[in-house]
Amino acid sequence: MATPDYTPFVFLLLLFQSGVWGVPVCQTPQESPTCGYKSCHATKPGMLNVHLVPHTHDDVGWLKTVDQYFYGDRNDIQHAGVQYILDSVVDQLLKNPDRRFIYVETAFFYRWWKQQTDDMQNTVKQLVNEGRLEFVNGGWCMSDEATTHYSAVIDQMTMGLRFLNDTFGHCGRPRVAWHIDPFGHAREHASMFAQMGYDGFFFGRLDYQDRNRRMVAREQEMLWRASESLTPPMADLFTGILPNGYNPPEGFCWDQSCDDPPIRDDPDLEDYNVDDVALVYKTNHIIMTMGSDFQYENANLWYKNLDKLIRYVNQMQSNGSEVNVLYSTPSCYLQELHRANLTWPLKGDDFFPYADSAHDFWTGYFTSRPALKRYERISNSYLQTCKQLEVLGGPISRKGPFGAGDSETLKKAMAVAQHHDAVSGTEKQHVANDYARKLANGWAHCQVLVSNTLSSLSGSSAPRVYCEHLNISVCPLTETMNVYNPLARPVSWPVRLPVNGTAYSISDAKGKVVPVSQATAAVRRGRGYAVNELLFQVQAPPLGYSTYSVSLLQNGPPSPPSPLPRAPTAVQNKVWVLWYNASDGNNSESIQMSGAYIFRPNTSTPFIISKTAKIETLQNSVVQEVRQWFSPWVSQVVRLYTDSRALELEWTVGPVPIGDDLGKEVISRLDSSINSSGVFYTDSNGREVLQRRKDYRPTWNLRQSEPIAGNYYPINSRAYIKDDKDQLTVVTDRSQGGGSIQDGSLEIMLHRRLLYDDVRGVGEPLNETSDIYPEGLVVRGRHLLSLSPPATAADTHRPLAQEVVLQPSSMDFEKEFSGLQAVLPPAVHLLTVSQWDQDTVLLRLEHQYQASESKEHSQPVTVNLQKLFSTLDMLGVSEMNLSANQWKDEMTRLDWKAESGTHHTGVTNQLCLLSPLGCVKTADLL
Repeated sequence: MATPDYTPFVFLLLLFQSGVWGVPVCQTPQESPTCGYKSCHATKPGMLNVHLVPHTHDDVGWLKTVDQYFYGDRNDIQHAGVQYILDSVVDQLLKNPDRRFIYVETAFFYRWWKQQTDDMQNTVKQLVNEGRLEFVNGGWCMSDEATTHYSAVIDQMTMGLRFLNDTFGHCGRPRVAWHIDPFGHAREHASMFAQMGYDGFFFGRLDYQDRNRRMVAREQEMLWRASESLTPPMADLFTGILPNGYNPPEGFCWDQSCDDPPIRDDPDLEDYNVDDVALVYKTNHIIMTMGSDFQYENANLWYKNLDKLIRYVNQMQSNGSEVNVLYSTPSCYLQELHRANLTWPLKGDDFFPYADSAHDFWTGYFTSRPALKRYERISNSYLQTCKQLEVLGGPISRKGPFGAGDSETLKKAMAVAQHHDAVSGTEKQHVANDYARKLANGWAHCQVLVSNTLSSLSGSSAPRVYCEHLNISVCPLTETMNVYNPLARPVSWPVRLPVNGTAYSISDAKGKVVPVSQATAAVRRGRGYAVNELLFQVQAPPLGYSTYSVSLLQNGPPSPPSPLPRAPTAVQNKVWVLWYNASDGNNSESIQMSGAYIFRPNTSTPFIISKTAKIETLQNSVVQEVRQWFSPWVSQVVRLYTDSRALELEWTVGPVPIGDDLGKEVISRLDSSINSSGVFYTDSNGREVLQRRKDYRPTWNLRQSEPIAGNYYPINSRAYIKDDKDQLTVVTDRSQGGGSIQDGSLEIMLHRRLLYDDVRGVGEPLNETSDIYPEGLVVRGRHLLSLSPPATAADTHRPLAQEVVLQPSSMDFEKEFSGLQAVLPPAVHLLTVSQWDQDTVLLRLEHQYQASESKEHSQPVTVNLQKLFSTLDMLGVSEMNLSANQWKDEMTRLDWKAESGTHHTGVTNQLCLLSPLGCVKTADLL
C-alpha cells in the first residue's frame, strides 16, 4: 500500500454483465414472510382483476430545484412538497393494512429518512417488511434513457439500491424497474436492468403509432431481448406499457390538485371504464396507476376514495359482476402475468424516437443544453478519477494535509444529474443552474481528496493546481504538470497549455508554440489572457500519472507557423455547419413549436451559414491545423495530430443570433461518398450499437410525417455510416442528436436556441444566457472522425470513445505512477474502482466489444485479478450482480416464455477471471 500502516483491502469484485466474488456488502436480514411477492393480495380467477397502484411521480428537479421540491418551496412555480407526501402516505398506510404504496426516487426518500425519529424509522421498516410500502426502480433518480452514459446510470442505480439494501435489507430490494416518464426508452437500459436482477420493467411513453398497433395486436406486454451478444435470458426483460401513461383513468383522480368529484356512497358506478381498457391486454389482469406528479401530499383524499371504489365495485360481484378491484403494486401485477404462463412477443430494438403526435417528435432534447451535457460528461470522468484515487490513496485521501475530502458529494450530484429532466436539458433555466452548481460543489470536494492522495503518493504537500478550462486555453499552470489517466491502458493525449512565451523545453516530449485562435480569445471573455498555446503529446500509464516539466527558453514574437501545402484562401469542404429554422407553430399542418423537448424544423432543407470561410492554417511537427470562421458566431478547427488515429473537429457555436426572430438549431453535417443505403448506426447509452434506417421502424410500419425530426436518434458517444469498403465514424464528447438524412451523410445537432415553449410543461423557451454570455450561450465541443475498413473500425472507435468519456485530467504532480501491475487486454475496460467500505473495494470489469464486432477483440479473454493492482493486496473476492445489491449466486429472476422466431447471435465475448480460487467461472460479458 501507499502507506505502511494502511490495512490491505479485501476485494468485492463486481463484473459488468456478470457479477462479483468475497465479503458481504451488508448483513442481509432474515427474509420477512410477507414482503415482496408474498405480500400481494389474492386475486380471483375468472374475473377481471384491476390492480390499483397508488404512487407519486416526484421529479428530482424540473420546474423547481431538488431542494425546492423536497421542502415545498416556491409553490408559486409548482405546488409540490415531497416531505409532506411521505409524511402523509405513511400516516394513511397505518390506518388500513390493505393499502399499498410504491415509492421510486431514493434521492428524496434518503433525505426524508434522515429527518425521521427512531420510532418513525421503525414504523416505516415495519411497513416495508409487510409489503405495504414497496420500493420500485430504487435508483437515486429515474434516469433519462437517451442522453445518459451507461457508467453514470450504473453509479446512480448502485447508490440508490445500496441505501435501500443497507436500510431495509431484502424487503427493500425492488423487483421492478419503473420508468414512467422518460421520453423514449433505450435497449441498453433494459439490458442493465436485467443484469441488476429486476424481474420486469414498466413504462408509459412510446410512439403513438406503435402504441396503437400494440393495442390492436394485444402486444402491450412483451419480452425485451436487450442484447445481441449476451446469452438469453441474461439480458431478457419482461416489459409492460402502462395503459394511462402514469396518470389515473379519467374521472378517478382524487388528489388535492385534481377536480374529479369524490366517490359518493352510491354503488351505481355505470361510468366505470376499466372493462374497455382491459380488452387490449392478454390476461385477465390490468394495472391502473392511481397518482401522478407530486400527488398524495394529502393522502387521505386518495385512500378514502380508493377504499370506497374497491368496496363498492367488489360488492357488485354478488350481482354477477366479474370485476375484482384490489390494492396492488407493479411487482404483484407482474407476478400474476407470470402465473398466466403465456408466451410473449419479442422486442429486439429500442423505443426511439418517441412521438406523441404526427408532428411532435421528442428528439430535440437529445441536444438541448449542450453545455450542461458536456459538464455532466466531464464530471463523470472526474468522478471516476476521484473514486480511483480514493482507493489508491487509502484513508488519508479523505482526511489529509489538505483537509477533509470526499467523493460522496460528487456521487450524489452526478446521480441527480442523470434524472430525465436534468442531463436531458428539459428543465427550467434556474434548475439547470442548480444542477451545475451541485456538480461544481462535488468537484471541489473531490479536488481536496485528490490533493490528499497526491500528497500521500508523492510525499509532497505542495498546493495542487487543477486545469478545468483548458478548452478555452485558461489554466494557472506551474512549472510541473501531470496527467492522470483513469483508463486501464496507456493513452497518448494531446495537451494545449496557455502560455505567453514563444519557446519551451518539455521533459520527455517535444512541444510547439502556436498562437491562440481568435475564436478562443473571444470565447474567454476576460477569464484568461495567454496569447499562445504550447502543444505536446503526453503518454500516461494505466490508472496512473506522467509528469512533464515545462521550462521557458526564450521570449519574443512567436515564430510564424508553417503554411499547409497549397493553403487556399477559402475552404469548401464536406464538413458543413448549417442550421434549421425552428418552427414557431404558425403552420397549416400543426401548431407544434420546437422547444426543449421537441425538434420541429419548418423546412427539410437546412440553411448554410456560409459556403466559404475565412481561414488560417498552421503546420508543425505536432499538429496540422485549419482554422475556419464561417460567421461571427460559428467557427471550427480541423486538426490532425501526428500519429493520431482520428481527425479532430473542434466547433464553437454562439451566441446564436435571434435578432431575426428565428429560433435556430445548428448542425454539423459530414458528407461522404459512402453508399450507406439509408442505414446508419448509433450507440445505446455508450455501449452496444444499433442499426437505424431512414423512415423505418423494425417492429411496426411507420407513417413518416416529419422527415428530419422523425429520423433523429440519440448519439451518446458515437455514430457511423458504412458500405463494403469504408466506415466513417464520429465520436462525440457529449450526448447529441443526429441522423443520416441523405445517403453518405451524417448530421449531428450541436446547439439549439429557441424562442417558444413547446407546451410540454417546462413553460419557458430554450433561450440560454448567462452572466458571462448575456447575449446568448457560446458552446464549444469536439468530434473525432475516423475512416476505416468496416472490419477493423471498431478497433479504433471503441478505444477513442472510452478516451473521450474518461479523459485524462491535467494537474501538477512530482513523479510517475501507475496503479496497475500490467496493462489490461484491449478488450477489457475497467469500469469501476470505488471504495465500498473500510476494507472493501468495488471493482467492475467489462468485455467492451460486441459479439462479432471485432475479429481480434470480440474473442474470450482472461484477466488475472491477483496481479491487477500495484498497491493493493487482494485477500478474497465475492461475486455480485451489476448493481451490487445481490450476491450473484443468490440472484434469481422470473422465467418468461418468448415467442419463437427472433434471431440471436452466438456469444463469443467472454471474460474469465483468475482469483485466489482459480478461474472461478467464465462470464458472458459485453
